[in-house]
Amino acid sequence: MNRSSTREETVKLLYLISVNGQYNPEDYSEEILHNLADISERLDDIDTIISDNLIDWTIDRLNYVDKAIIRYAIYEMKYCDLPYEIAIDEAVELTKKYSNLDDDQAKSFNNRLLDNIRKKIIGDRSR
Repeated sequence: MNRSSTREETVKLLYLISVNGQYNPEDYSEEILHNLADISERLDDIDTIISDNLIDWTIDRLNYVDKAIIRYAIYEMKYCDLPYEIAIDEAVELTKKYSNLDDDQAKSFNNRLLDNIRKKIIGDRSR
């Protein structure tokens, strides 16, 4: 399984868990299960990053799909040392595939939010 497929499957699981869905761990690779466990351990930190960067919006108002995509992108940027551009581009592609309506508002929103978060993370790393 390539990195994009792993990312997409992990985002799907993050979504499923957020809506209290059930899954069989035997259906997923070790890498996906590791990512899921790692994100779960860091979820409070990830959600704080999201909340701190939302303007006139709250994390509870994000739809579950976008929240899963954004959580995974932050995880990649902050904890996996994936180049920011790749993490954001992949998140935007997942948004276009799963969340975006014909008006591109979700894509624009997620891209702008992740770019703001990127700037804060870069600031944190330079300290």
